[in-house]
Amino acid sequence: MRTIILTFDVEDWFQVENLRSVYPCQTWSSCELRVSRSTHQILDILDNTGSKLITSIGKNSLRPARGEIKTMPEKQCSPRATFFFLGWIAKRLPELVREVHFRGHEVASHGYNHTLLSHMSWTQIHQDLTSSKQLLEDITGHQVLGYRAPSFSINSKHLAILQEAGYVYDSSYNSFALNRRYGRLDVSRWTKNGLSYLINDSFSELPVSNMSVGGKTLPWAGGGYFRLLWPQVFAWGVRRIMRHNGGYIFYMHPWELDAEQPRVKDLPALARFRHYLNLEKTASRLQDFLRAFRSCRFETCGAYVQAPNSKSKIH
Repeated sequence: MRTIILTFDVEDWFQVENLRSVYPCQTWSSCELRVSRSTHQILDILDNTGSKLITSIGKNSLRPARGEIKTMPEKQCSPRATFFFLGWIAKRLPELVREVHFRGHEVASHGYNHTLLSHMSWTQIHQDLTSSKQLLEDITGHQVLGYRAPSFSINSKHLAILQEAGYVYDSSYNSFALNRRYGRLDVSRWTKNGLSYLINDSFSELPVSNMSVGGKTLPWAGGGYFRLLWPQVFAWGVRRIMRHNGGYIFYMHPWELDAEQPRVKDLPALARFRHYLNLEKTASRLQDFLRAFRSCRFETCGAYVQAPNSKSKIH
């Protein structure tokens, strides 16, 4: 059975990197918070979509043992997903974090202020990683296993800091090299294990999924490209990726379902196009995507990397 890992980066409309020149961090407290509504919309879409098999992490312990990962009987269940929360959002909306956790999804860290790792010192990075992790654990009472860097701004040196901060996996690598914000990792140095790469016995990398055609990488992991491409074309690409890799890792932001968010004036044409394209269609496209792949196994990042023999699950 093919595996799909759904991931959602929980940040609000004014925290997007494309809008940073208009909304620097010091202005955020005066902006309208809209992320709760769109995140609940995602949760409802997931609840109303059946899939074949779910794997989730037990909630009874802050540090679950490997044996506490439970596989539910094969039946029609709702997909589980990983929600990477900004600490800034979690501090103001702890009830949203608890709701995501209560509904059976994984809560992970997206850092605190959506600052690119490349824009911080090592001390600032360590503080960002530890403070966001601790905040989320205090809210849910559950261990935070994973991290995703803002705008995928990761490099190999950052991985050591992640491990020191107590993370079990990173999901920050995006192989599409034409976006200058994205970091670079040489994954060929590590052992591929299904959809993940084993960096060592206690730490894994889960890259988002792109398509390789003729030695070129095409962005196909979700986000703006999910809104840009025709749904049939996007689904075709996902099937192609799964034939080659045995599975697929998808990402999206809650603000991408919010067509009524405030419109920023005087944005450059490209930034305006990238941010506002097809927002009104995203919810229905997500529903259709989940229905189209409902025969697949949906797992959280944390469950996937902690389950034994994860490679064998994707054939």
